[in-house]
Amino acid sequence: MKRLAECVPNFSEGRDASKVDAIVAAMQEVPGVLLLGRESDPDHNRSVITLAGEPEALAEAAVRGVGKAAQLIDLTRHTGAHPRLGATDVVPFIPIAAVTLEECVTLAKWAGAEIWKRFRVPVYFYEAAATKPERVNLENIRRGQFEGLREEAPQNPERAPDIGGPDLHPRAGATAVGARKFLIAYNINLKTQDVSVAKDIATKIRFSRGGFPFVKAMGLMAESRGLAQVSMNLTDFEQTPIHKVYTAVKQQGAERGVEIEASEIVGLVPRRAIEMTAESCLKLENFSAARVLENRLEDALALQIPARGTLAVLVQPFLDAVSRPSPTPGGGSVAALAGSLAAALGEMVAGLSSRKKSQAAHAETLREITEQFRNAKQDLASGIDLDAASYEQVLAARHLPQALPDEKMARERAIQSAFKGAIEAPLAVARRASSVSGQLRQLEAIASPSMISDVRVGQWMASTAVRGALENVRINLEFVTDAEFVSQTRSEADELAKAIADQP
Repeated sequence: MKRLAECVPNFSEGRDASKVDAIVAAMQEVPGVLLLGRESDPDHNRSVITLAGEPEALAEAAVRGVGKAAQLIDLTRHTGAHPRLGATDVVPFIPIAAVTLEECVTLAKWAGAEIWKRFRVPVYFYEAAATKPERVNLENIRRGQFEGLREEAPQNPERAPDIGGPDLHPRAGATAVGARKFLIAYNINLKTQDVSVAKDIATKIRFSRGGFPFVKAMGLMAESRGLAQVSMNLTDFEQTPIHKVYTAVKQQGAERGVEIEASEIVGLVPRRAIEMTAESCLKLENFSAARVLENRLEDALALQIPARGTLAVLVQPFLDAVSRPSPTPGGGSVAALAGSLAAALGEMVAGLSSRKKSQAAHAETLREITEQFRNAKQDLASGIDLDAASYEQVLAARHLPQALPDEKMARERAIQSAFKGAIEAPLAVARRASSVSGQLRQLEAIASPSMISDVRVGQWMASTAVRGALENVRINLEFVTDAEFVSQTRSEADELAKAIADQP
């Protein structure tokens, strides 16, 4: 599976297309980086660029974009409705395929260091990359914007950048670099010029004031439209979907005698977010992701196989890889696959059950569980490669030179570090598969009776995944000399084993 991440840098320029062109061109110079979207808003005076690619290339492209923006954008002359702290305001990295959130944190840290080293633009880390709890939320970092932070950061260590500074760049300010899940930027324009209405509604719906979880909102004036706007970031659309926010804004507006003019999505949106909206708002009894043309087409293309025409052909490459006379992929990867298959069965059963009239009382719970299984499936599938890669590090460490005393010590340190990595990979699989096992037990009570056999097969697969992963943990622990690490890991492994001990 190709490793893919997304990066959505936001630049404080939405009116001069030539400057945005130059920034985009600088990022596209990096081979292997795809430009997926580009949107500029003159009211916000901000451009959102969506890139995707292999993680390392993507990080390099983002760094070059920050450098070009620092050359072209002067924040001392910048005005716009959207808050900002830098010429490049934010640089978030998002996992897409075979990339974890933790790996995106590593990308963010590398990019932040390079931004300061190359361009002397200080960096703050936010969301999953934050170095302090109070900096997880971007709003806390951005408080006071460029002008306020420019005065406060040099005087107050609590506001100083994580890298560089404490003075901000005189023209380019600072940049917030982070790692996060997929975010939807969503604006709703109201049929009024009274910006206080938009601000009141934003206060009601944003999570920090007791509103919806995973919703950040502010009210502002969209001057080019002559309308007040509720501007939002939905940081987890699966937990708080678009249609729920739209309905809430509509209701809040009606209470104030104001209607919605239109709404807009800034940047790209996952197909699943639109599917969820269609399913909920249209109340389609027979709706499923399989009824979306693009989904069905992708499934059909994926199943285009040779004349033998059996699904077995699809798994044959993995079977061949396992059967080769080489240490990887081995039992750890097979355990991760078993866990992923367990989650896939859970996703199928929950998804089908949620559309059956006989299970209508559990429909909402089943839809939520479907998403949980989908996420677990992807995490465990990533574990297939991660387990193999972690043990390959052990093999590489063992081949390090050891002729000299210093070499011997360095080799031993590398071996110990590699074995810890080879333990953490299957331990993560065991944790996730154990969670899937528990979710499948819950599913059995509310699933359609006709699919109970699928649930039970899933339970056995999840149990096998936990047991298989823990076998890999235990055998690798024998080679680790860190007594505290060994004790803590064995304790956790015993707890995970105990949780599935009563299963057949």
